[in-house]
Parts: sequence; structure tokens; C-alpha cells
Amino acid sequence: MEQIIALVFSLLNDALFSAIPAVGFAMVFNVPKRFLPYCALAGAIGHSSRTLLLYIGLPIEWATFAAAALVGLITIGFAKRHLAPPLMYAVAAIIPMVPGTYAFNTVIALVQLTAQSEISPELTSQVISNGLKTVFILGALSVGLAMPGLLYFRSRPII
Repeated sequence: MEQIIALVFSLLNDALFSAIPAVGFAMVFNVPKRFLPYCALAGAIGHSSRTLLLYIGLPIEWATFAAAALVGLITIGFAKRHLAPPLMYAVAAIIPMVPGTYAFNTVIALVQLTAQSEISPELTSQVISNGLKTVFILGALSVGLAMPGLLYFRSRPII
């Protein structure tokens, strides 16, 4: 029971601190003021769902894909309700899930690798590992966010 309470508080903390950058980037992208709470909600749900999937044991790439798809579904619902484009909510909502740490570690290891006179297998491994993880997370974000819209806004039936 104590572990469940700790998980719930962790998810609420994650939701709060992922809603803040979602609203900040929505303001940078000139989203109208009345839509900012929806951007915050989508960002909080997306990042919290990724955190929950990571807690369950899913790899970060698949957790990011599922969370981005959930954000896509949620923002389509917001868009239909308010007659606004779904990307107005979605882009700001997925910003907290961008893999900044992995990209930073890739660049730092790459700079250290180029500064050395000989090639270090450890740094090369860090560059490849963090770089591929960054690319796959960004791909999961883009495909996961686009997939609900591609399925929902089809002009022809699937079957």
C-alpha cells in the first residue's frame, strides 16, 4: 500500500512539473490564453503516462511512443470540442518528453571524443548508445503523435 501511495505522489509530481513547460512552450507558440489549461493537461497526462509505463518496465522508446499516441488522442478530442487544430495542443504537450539528457550526453561524449588524440571505445560506445536512444525517442514522439490523427482523419474506411 505504501508503494502505491508513493507511486501516486510521484505521478502527481511528474504531472505538475511537466505541465509547466507545456504551458511555457504553448505561450512561446502563441496559443490563445483560453487553451493553455488544455495544453497543460495534455502535457501532464502524456508525461505521467510515460512515467507509469517506465515504472511498469517498458523501455523508454515504447513508453514514449504510447504516451505520444495518448497525447494525440487527447488533443484530437480537445480539437473537436473547441474547433481548433489538434497540433495547437499537441506540440506543446510533447515538449516535456523530448530526450534532452540523452542528446546532451551524446554531444558531450562526441566533443570529448574529438578532443582526444586516440579513439576511446568507452566514449564511442556512449556516443552510439545515447545517440541512437535520442533518435529512437524522437521517432517515437513523432510517429506516436501522428498516428491517431492519421487513423482518425482518414477519408476512406480502413476495411
